[in-house]
Amino acid sequence: MNASVPTGVLNAAQILNQVSAAWDNDIVGQLERYVAIPAKSPMFDPDWAQHGYIETVVRNAFEWVQAQKVTGLTAEIVRLPGRTPVLFIEVAASQGASQNIATSLENTRVSGQTVMFYGHLDKQPEFTGWRSDLGPWKPVYEDGKLYGRGGADDGYAVYAAIAAIQALHSQQAAHPRIVGLIETCEESGSYDLLPYIDALKTRLGDVGLVMCMDSGAGNYDQLWLTSSLRGMASGVLKVEVLTEGVHSGDASGLVPSSFRILRHLLDRLEDSATGRLLPASFHCEVPSDRWAQAKATAATLGDEVYKRFPWAHADCGGSSQSMLPTTTDPLQALLNRTWLPTLSVTGAEGLPDLQNAGNVLRPYTAFKLSLRLPPLIDAAKAVADLKTLLEDNAPYQAKVTFNHAAGATGWNAPSSAPWFDQAVNTASQSCFGAPCGYIGQGGTIPLMNMLSTGFPRAQMMVCGVLGPKSNAHGPNEFLHVPYAKKLTAAVAQVLAAAAHAA
Repeated sequence: MNASVPTGVLNAAQILNQVSAAWDNDIVGQLERYVAIPAKSPMFDPDWAQHGYIETVVRNAFEWVQAQKVTGLTAEIVRLPGRTPVLFIEVAASQGASQNIATSLENTRVSGQTVMFYGHLDKQPEFTGWRSDLGPWKPVYEDGKLYGRGGADDGYAVYAAIAAIQALHSQQAAHPRIVGLIETCEESGSYDLLPYIDALKTRLGDVGLVMCMDSGAGNYDQLWLTSSLRGMASGVLKVEVLTEGVHSGDASGLVPSSFRILRHLLDRLEDSATGRLLPASFHCEVPSDRWAQAKATAATLGDEVYKRFPWAHADCGGSSQSMLPTTTDPLQALLNRTWLPTLSVTGAEGLPDLQNAGNVLRPYTAFKLSLRLPPLIDAAKAVADLKTLLEDNAPYQAKVTFNHAAGATGWNAPSSAPWFDQAVNTASQSCFGAPCGYIGQGGTIPLMNMLSTGFPRAQMMVCGVLGPKSNAHGPNEFLHVPYAKKLTAAVAQVLAAAAHAA
């Protein structure tokens, strides 16, 4: 795709008005229905097939897409044995109406390449700490925000994509052939996705542009493209010292605490004073273009880079002090959360709750580890290195296991074609009145590395609505509807530009 974008083809204000009406009159209601369904990803609901929640959200989305009666659209729920279902959508290319007589013949020819939309309908689990009047499966629409699990991450994607296509059809604007791939295993690492990509390869076609709306935004004032994604290595580290719990007064001092041994093992991995990961194999150089983009983004966002989080406050001598971030330098803060490896403990087992914690030396402690990897680090090797690091030469010959290990390699965006740079900046100016921003994300979308490998020449429009305080995966998660409307309109404009990029 390398051609200039024709101007004067679309009425941008009309597109924004149309998609805004679609959101107000229909999409918000559809997403309220979606939020109410606990369609947890298979990692968090092993009995997903029996519970039927994933089936329900896929079926609801499929029926809604069919009901829109988009010209040239076909949709199908594709199923492979033993795997979560995928919603596959195909929309034939549209030549649109006759172009302005001054527009060249070259610009009226619709690209033969395919645009691929991606989204997912599976969700993270409930988590704790929701506001008393909110809940993960309780949709609440308040002050332009739709609260509840999954609406922004990223149940809205299929609805926004269809609304964008409808807006183009209403203006008889041209667009390329479009396919949509909406999975239901993303929050479990997308392990079901590659078999579907293989099964659908001929139907996907020659993908020249991927539109993935499962990412974040630096603010709600402009279009943001994701320039990189971290990878992930995860697993359960378990330390066993006894076959059963014993009186702590009798055993402590002689039987090593499983918690202390586990702490010692983590010291091999992380400097607890700074949070820096110690093995050099988990680090990589930051490319120069990502440094430059991070510097520009730091200038735009300033201290909002770290102020966006719900920091705890402590009472100190009658005054309240806020928890401090690892750095208050905006540039370093951006790099810390996008290009440096970081360890998080996301779950624990073997620890009774406080009310039932007797004076017992526990037989084992287990932590669920989530290690975010820089975009250029191979996840499979990182998982293998992590297992070796943690299991070998266990203190006191304790039984140490690192199981349920999984990994997903990160992603670094390919270079942008001139037409694509122009298209996203024009769309951002048109919809937001500000240029397009570029930001790395600390999360992982396994599909993106797969697609970059499978379609090395494709442009990647990775964007999303997860802006400040939207809190995906946590309590009080919300979808910022005014931003989602503008994002939908921007997607429509980039789609139209892709039609003329040959």
